[in-house]
Amino acid sequence: HMRAIGEDGTCSLAAVVDPQPAGAAAAERHGAPHFAGLEAMIAAVEPDGVIVATPNALHVPLATACLREGIPVLVEKPIADTVESAYRLADLSEETGVPVLVGPPPPHNPLIQRARAIVGSGMLGEVTAVAASWLVRKPDGYFDVAWRGEPGGGPILINLIHDIDSLRYVAGEIVSVQGVASNQRRGLKVEDTAAILVTFANGALGTIIVSDAAPSPWSWELTSGETTSYTYPRMAADCYRIAGSRAALGVPSMRVWRHEGAESWQSPMVEERHRVDEADPLSVQIRHFADVVRGTARPVITARDAARTLEVTLAVTESARTRTAVDLPRRD
Repeated sequence: HMRAIGEDGTCSLAAVVDPQPAGAAAAERHGAPHFAGLEAMIAAVEPDGVIVATPNALHVPLATACLREGIPVLVEKPIADTVESAYRLADLSEETGVPVLVGPPPPHNPLIQRARAIVGSGMLGEVTAVAASWLVRKPDGYFDVAWRGEPGGGPILINLIHDIDSLRYVAGEIVSVQGVASNQRRGLKVEDTAAILVTFANGALGTIIVSDAAPSPWSWELTSGETTSYTYPRMAADCYRIAGSRAALGVPSMRVWRHEGAESWQSPMVEERHRVDEADPLSVQIRHFADVVRGTARPVITARDAARTLEVTLAVTESARTRTAVDLPRRD
């Protein structure tokens, strides 16, 4: 975030709040004042906006303090550690009129923005089926951090939440989930693999398969090139496939497939490639947050949007635990 702010040019870093020495060192590197606590920083600096990138349990308390001072907030995912506290924050944002932007990167990626536009244009017809995958091989040393081997540290809550966010943003609201999970590959208390069936509000069905114990090119990070820390090139594959009544879309390749002539499997298929000018999603997110702070834009992902994504993701965990389908409550 500090790097993106420094490179953006439309905003500047006002301060860093962190009780740890690393926070003070980061503030010094970026030429910003350092504070050990939020209240002292707000009193001294009077910031226009605050980015909350802390451990999950602190997201809501810190964001709440900012909203009560009238300060817009960008909160990193997940918005909260419980569904109830997430919706309380959403209620407070709406009651005070102070915006909350929630920061999973994919919805800020131009590829996801274009996918949403293609689906919304009706080019695919009615969305009928969705298939998504997130399959990677995390190194064994990743689990040397104790909490990552415990319930809540697996690919459902750490990684699937990004895909749930993207699929809701592109294909529509999810109203039911049914999941199964397994820990057989690693033998830890936390799952390493899960399969999920989802039902969308328009009646479309979807499948999602996730695993952190399976080497493959089929994940958002590897197919989109969004994460640049890997030592190998971007993979030429799709991790999302969205099929409609008239055409189908592969993401992130942005290839649209449809029948030429009669809409029949006996007709030849043609491919259309949609070009997207790519950009660093974190930089896009910072620029968007600056516009939200100025009041010239509405958050792409609001607190209520993020609360629903958390609710759906936790429903997957509950479904896998009980081996039953979980219907999501309506939130009209």
